[in-house]
Amino acid sequence: MMKRKVIESHRLQFPMLRVAALSVCLGGTLAISTAALAQDMCQQPAQPEALDGSAASMEAMLAGQKAVKAFQASNMEYMQCLEAKSATAEADAKNLQDSDAQALARADYAKSIDAYNAAVSAEEEVAEAFNVALRAYKAANK
Repeated sequence: MMKRKVIESHRLQFPMLRVAALSVCLGGTLAISTAALAQDMCQQPAQPEALDGSAASMEAMLAGQKAVKAFQASNMEYMQCLEAKSATAEADAKNLQDSDAQALARADYAKSIDAYNAAVSAEEEVAEAFNVALRAYKAANK
């Protein structure tokens, strides 16, 4: 009876050992896959349409302001996602042993930095376009 329990216990533990070994073997692959998946998970928000302030109504200007604020909030979330992605890719580039995996992590890092910089530029462009429209609105409605 005692032998049977030992055999059963080994039988139960063996699949766990295989799972642990598989986890160790796939660890580097999972880190790269997680970084690549994070890039896909960061959703760049659409920019609001620019207004013609000289012809826009007060309601259109207020709606435009609301759209700009919504864009800025969404863009901030997007940039935070990119920051997390770049930090993960940077850590992977430093810690992974495989040179191909390191190269992929460095490429992911560069892509996330480029995307972050583009997001900052997009926010500046949207804000400037709204300010131009606002100045045109004020000039037309003196």
